[in-house]
Amino acid sequence: MKQHLLPIVCAIGCFLAPIGSAFAQNGAAQGGTTQKQQVEAVIEAFRTSIIEKDKAKFTALLFSEDIPWTSVVSEETLARTRKKKPEAKRVYPSVGKGPIEFIDSIVAEKEPQEEKFENVRIETDGSIASVWFDYSYHDGAKKTNWGKEAWQLVRTDDGWKINSVIWSMTY
Repeated sequence: MKQHLLPIVCAIGCFLAPIGSAFAQNGAAQGGTTQKQQVEAVIEAFRTSIIEKDKAKFTALLFSEDIPWTSVVSEETLARTRKKKPEAKRVYPSVGKGPIEFIDSIVAEKEPQEEKFENVRIETDGSIASVWFDYSYHDGAKKTNWGKEAWQLVRTDDGWKINSVIWSMTY
């Protein structure tokens, strides 16, 4: 009789394994929120820190103030730019304080600023996370640039922090 239970136990295990895997992929629940929801909160805080021109809120999201901060100009934008400026580069890595210069320029702007996110995708194992999305940046009512953006995050004792940002840029 016990020999007949083995296929049933295996079948139940095979059924439950994907459920457990999906739960682990989104991160264990912590304080009623999943790790994925906590990363979503970082994305929203980033977005609102730009709208509110809140440097303290923005910098609190960073693992450090000198994280990699790299933009890559699209093929179409590069070709158009090189007609006027042949020495234009395709890749602009941060040198020094990339994210700090970014938020300082936003705070200094008189017009409202906003970065909009669409098609956000998050992958996490609860310790690290990757975020990928389509973005558009708006200076007042004008959309100034757009492309794809990717972040790497680490979960610290103080919560999720952005460890690097890279984006493509068309304008």
